[in-house]
Amino acid sequence: MAPTRKVLLVDDHELVRIGVKATYGELLGTPIEWFEAVTLDEAVRVYRERGDIDAVLLDLNLADCKGLQGLRSFLQAHPRARVAVFSGAHDEFVVRQARALGAVGYICKGTLTTQMRDTLIALLWPHGTPSSHPGGSGAALFPRMPMSAMYDRVSELGPRHLEILELILSGCTNQEISSSTRLSLGTVKNYVSSLLLALDVRSRSHLISLFR
Repeated sequence: MAPTRKVLLVDDHELVRIGVKATYGELLGTPIEWFEAVTLDEAVRVYRERGDIDAVLLDLNLADCKGLQGLRSFLQAHPRARVAVFSGAHDEFVVRQARALGAVGYICKGTLTTQMRDTLIALLWPHGTPSSHPGGSGAALFPRMPMSAMYDRVSELGPRHLEILELILSGCTNQEISSSTRLSLGTVKNYVSSLLLALDVRSRSHLISLFR
């Protein structure tokens, strides 16, 4: 029997966890051992204690974190982890930002079972599937999105610019961004100005309107 692959599923909905484990108990004849966490703190701890987890499926909305901050925090704690976002949000900005932050894949919860299966295979066999299962890992790890010059510019932003962009789109003022990031108000204003320039938009309101 092929060696077991170990996956950490981080999601606070019990029925989702039960469904995923029941559907994907094995892939390509290889048993999948599932570990579970319902909060980001628990996920960081489980990954550290196990030390042999092959991949992580991380929901973006947990009790102790919201949005891409959870992905950012997990990768800060475990920078070598292979983390795929597992989310109900099928939004081009979120997908591209997750990729820029270091996610190795993005699985939409509403995706077809066969598509999720193929993505899991690509995630767990990054260097190709066993010879007995040729062609099994050809799926894209990220959903296909229409080409967009704006999102191409976003994908080129650095982590700090992406963090501030996310806060702007959440409706935060410069003062609130300063408090959240612990940057000075003047530094935040400089980041906002450089964002507007990099994304070729006229104003903060114009920027927000482009992502609605």
